[in-house]
This record gives sequence, structure tokens and C-alpha cells, in this order.
Amino acid sequence: MSTPRIEVDLSKIRHNTKTVVERLKTRGISVTGVTKAVCGHPAIAKAMLGGGTLGLADARLSNVQRLRTAGLTSPITLIRTPLLSQANEVVQLCEASYNTEPVVIAALADAAIRENTTHGIILMVEMGDLREGILPENLATIARHVMNMPGVALKGIGSNFACLSGIAPNASKMAALCDLATETEGACGPFLKTVSGGGSASLPWALGGQSTGRINDLRLGEAILLGVDPVTGDQIGGLYKDAFTLVAEVIETDTKPVFPPANFVDPVLVRLRLVPNSGYTTRLLLAIGHQDTDVSGLSMPSGHSFVGATSDHLIICTNRSPLPVGTEMRFQINYSALMHAMAAPDIETKLLSDRSPKLLRNIQGTSQDLALV
Repeated sequence: MSTPRIEVDLSKIRHNTKTVVERLKTRGISVTGVTKAVCGHPAIAKAMLGGGTLGLADARLSNVQRLRTAGLTSPITLIRTPLLSQANEVVQLCEASYNTEPVVIAALADAAIRENTTHGIILMVEMGDLREGILPENLATIARHVMNMPGVALKGIGSNFACLSGIAPNASKMAALCDLATETEGACGPFLKTVSGGGSASLPWALGGQSTGRINDLRLGEAILLGVDPVTGDQIGGLYKDAFTLVAEVIETDTKPVFPPANFVDPVLVRLRLVPNSGYTTRLLLAIGHQDTDVSGLSMPSGHSFVGATSDHLIICTNRSPLPVGTEMRFQINYSALMHAMAAPDIETKLLSDRSPKLLRNIQGTSQDLALV
């Protein structure tokens, strides 16, 4: 089997999806499965749909095209503000898109008319994250503008949290978003089908005891794929955090000095005046590096510690018996490492055989409460 590779346990992804979908259903919230971290991988998207997501969402048209080429016909929403230059493709590939710019919405409307269809528009509102979003005081004006455009239909509003500024959702912000939905309906007339309360960072709020109000959709990627809360990194009870495993191969094993000699080429390192250490340690070189993944997002196996990485090499040290060249090492990964690895051309994606959920083990926490553990 080739390395490096990512092994994907589709049963765990389906389990995570089903568990979250069923718990949120009791709160009146549906789930849209976000496939951007896995580059729109069709099998992973099907696992999300099999777990009960209402539809799919992605940030890049190339990923959406991959899904459509694979034969997926489920609704797909573009969650990044569409590129003006891609308006035609957005309408052809996606049932709806999240928007902030009237000029882009106008281009989508023109494209939809040419395609003899109606494209759904969800307006993103700025609620404190300071990434994309319409200022609340401008929402009604832009919503009325959308209502007057043939070719598009105002389907809802939504917001992002904890993406750029780390602003976590809370009861007051969600209540404000619900109020904006009601105010927008009062200003424009039609009922808003979707009020999207953000992504995986919104799960702790959604599963809390307070009222969810008008919020009826969450866009979930990280929680489903990795079973963790993006804000804290904590595992979510009842979910698997090891659906993805990165496998790399040892290409050198040797005993080398802990620190290199102090004749650094880099003047910055010279100024640091590192003192050479006479200690030696067993180091392993693996055939994976910065060009393949975010190495800071790898969890080191027990008994091993991170030394450094270059574009093509990962260096770790071990206090255990040296591994022979050719040995495979397995790493758990965070969201950033997953995104980079799935997009890397030299990393193979290996789908594990689908197993019955009854055979799955090692879940921490309880699926009943979905508490963070």
C-alpha cells in the first residue's frame, strides 16, 4: 500500500453525522454537511448524506463539480461568497449560495434567467466574527433589493462564528440573529426558509438548554469529520475523532545529536547562541513534510516527540526501539492538517471497508447528551 496516505473510516463519519443529526433534530435544527475540508470527496459526502444531512455545502466550485461529476444530485449550497467571474457556474452547479454583495447577486440573477431557473440566495450577516457579512443595519435594504430581482429568490439569512476573530456564538448573538430574520420578513414580506446559525462552533450553543429560536440550520464539517469542538479542540461525547488517519513511512532511522553544531548559516540562529548538547537521541525521518500537510496539526504517537519538519521531511525522536526503514507510522490529525493533506497531490486517500455501526468501538462520552469530553 502506498504512502503517504489518509485512511478514511466512512462508518465513523456516518455515525458522527447520524448522532449529531438526531440530537439536533430534537432542537428543531437540520444539518448541512460541509465537504470543503475533504475537497468534495464523493464517498465522504455520501456518508454525510447517509447519516441524515439535509444537503451538502462547499466553498469551492471545483469541489462542487467533483460531487456533481460523481453523480450526486442532492442540494448543494456554495458557502463562500461567489466569485463574480463564476456566476454562471454557480447557478449551474448549486441550488443556492451565501451572499453579501448586490453586484454578485445581480450577476447570479442574470445567469439564472439565462438558465431558466431560480437561484436561492442566503444573505450572510456580520455578527462579530469580522469575516464576510452584511452589517445588520443594511440587511433589510439588501434583502428588498434581492426581492426585486427576477431569477433569484431570498431563501434565508445566516452568519459565521469563530472563523476569523474567534468570536464564539452565544445566546444573545443567536437571539439577535433570530430578531434579524423576523425584521427582514417584516421589511420584505416572504417567510425565510433558512436561518443558519453558523458551523461546528455553534454546536455547544445548539445542544444547550436555551431556546434555539428561529435558528433551523447548522453547517457542519469539523464536528462530523473529526468529532471535536473547533473552539476548544475538545472531543464531543458520542463522536469519533479518529475517522481520519495519516500514514507516513520511515525513510531513515539513526542516532544523532540532540542539537546541531553552532555554525549556523542563518544569522538569526547565530544570535540565539544555542549551546550544543552532547546528548544523542534516536531520530526518525519520515517521507512527509510541509508540502503535504500542516505538520503542527499532527498528534505524535506515544513515546515519540516532534523535532522539526522541512518541505519533504518530518523528523521525530523516540524513546522506544528504533523503527526499521519502511515502517509505517500513523498520526491523528486536526482540521488544518486534514485540509492540507486532502488537497496534497502526493497523498493517496484510502477508503476503509464500510462496517456496521454495531462493530464500532472506542467512542468517548455519550451520544445521548453529546457533551464535550
